[in-house]
Amino acid sequence: MNRLISPMELEELRKKHHDLVILDCRFDLIDKTYGIESYKKSHIKGAFLVDIENDLTDKISEHGGRHPFKNIPEFKKIIKNFGITNDTYVVAYDDGDLQGAGRLVYQLNHIGHKNAFVLDGGMFAYKKLDLPVEETVNNPTPSDTDYIVNIDTEMFVEMDYVRSKLYNEKTVIVDSRSNPRYLGLEEPVDKIAGHIPSAENYFFQDVLELDELVNGNSITSFKDDSFLHEHFKALKEKPEIILYCGSGISLMVNALALDKCNINYKIYRGSYSDWISYEDNEIKTIEK
Repeated sequence: MNRLISPMELEELRKKHHDLVILDCRFDLIDKTYGIESYKKSHIKGAFLVDIENDLTDKISEHGGRHPFKNIPEFKKIIKNFGITNDTYVVAYDDGDLQGAGRLVYQLNHIGHKNAFVLDGGMFAYKKLDLPVEETVNNPTPSDTDYIVNIDTEMFVEMDYVRSKLYNEKTVIVDSRSNPRYLGLEEPVDKIAGHIPSAENYFFQDVLELDELVNGNSITSFKDDSFLHEHFKALKEKPEIILYCGSGISLMVNALALDKCNINYKIYRGSYSDWISYEDNEIKTIEK
């Protein structure tokens, strides 16, 4: 499934479809004001701001991870407030790191919304082409049409399912975090260092590269398709792939890259922060 769209394809979509919603998903896990401040400075013409922490993330509880996916009834209300109907084309963008935009698109896909795309290269790639931007804060008109949810039951998996697949020869569990975190050598966020047993490490940033600077900012894009196919070559032989990261955000980059290679996968949305919330779950490190 193709979930990526180029800046020029976005502009063509803008011309052809009046029912188009563009969502600004820029965020920073440390600087909580980054999204709104970036939006106020400049955003794609007509875009609305998404608050990753509140619009896409549920309240933290004992299980579910650091960024639990928004429950479906509330998520349905949120997307309706953005004016989204079942027929709306949605394009999400960030600074090009693809994490925030990817998170939104996959949540839309989960409830059956297929006309949802991530802007490849994000805001910086868009601005490089001198396409229309603005500073005006846009307020959406909520949809008064009932949104019909059609859950994709194959996309996401939970902890029990992952546990049942440990050391399974037909399944590859992919850890999308950095290698030092995977090995348990460092853990800047979660309480326990290490990784899920039998998981293999494919750091999400390894599929990205920085292109030329635009106003002092590097454009992030995927490495070429030949690199991606070689990078994920070992996964092509496996019937099942399960992706995870720290809290269900950065894994979206690997997911989009696997799309480009036509490799199917499932997403453990609670990810490592959910896994370690169960005391009886085994954790692997370089030492054990």
